[in-house]
Amino acid sequence: MRGLLNFFPRPWLIRLSLWFRPIIKWYYRGNRYVDPIDGSSYRKFLPYGYLKLRPNALCPGTLSLERHRLLWLYLERETRFLEQSLKVLHLAPEQVLYKKFKSFEHWNYTTADLDSPLAEVKADICALPFEENTYDLILCNHVLEHIQDHIKAMEELYRVLKKGGTLIAQVPLEEQREKTFEDNSILDKKERTKVFGQYDHVRIYGKDFYSFLDQVGFKSQAISYASSLTEEEFNRFGLQKDSIPLAKKI
Repeated sequence: MRGLLNFFPRPWLIRLSLWFRPIIKWYYRGNRYVDPIDGSSYRKFLPYGYLKLRPNALCPGTLSLERHRLLWLYLERETRFLEQSLKVLHLAPEQVLYKKFKSFEHWNYTTADLDSPLAEVKADICALPFEENTYDLILCNHVLEHIQDHIKAMEELYRVLKKGGTLIAQVPLEEQREKTFEDNSILDKKERTKVFGQYDHVRIYGKDFYSFLDQVGFKSQAISYASSLTEEEFNRFGLQKDSIPLAKKI
């Protein structure tokens, strides 16, 4: 899995998975692990990661990761977003969530990205082609760590979000790290993978990630939803104890 991630472009892998996913889903069928996004069950989840393989991370049938499953559980159990009529922007849409959200007739749902084949709008996050105060909810997960001018990207997200709207912006965040680390002098892909955890990341976020969001006008907080789950649920859904960054435009 790590070799495929490093060798093939992600858009190519997305297209390829559409053909092979049903076969893989059948092969790994079982009842030990469950993807809460579609309710499918498996005898095992697969290891996944660029620098370090995480056990039980990748659902073989849906390709969801821990962060996707945790976010779905939070949205489904702790919010009314999935029930409300909303205007939603989904940046760099994740395949498993895209499939669910696209089926919501009560959502006015737009996807955007520069490269993803799932994106309806080809757009640069630092120059979004949308009017101010357009969206009720923006999902922007594991995007900002790829963006050199992440403050400009956050300003754009703030601009197109309605007053009272919500941004959910998951990023790889090291809870023990106080300050975000960047070093633009590291250009070699292998060295970037070693330092940042992935060859196309430009920083490692620390706890000050929320201060960046607040700097552009958001009121942000860390939602520690994983800690509220039972041990049985935590293991069955194949989760990690990550926080969900939630920001409001007040």
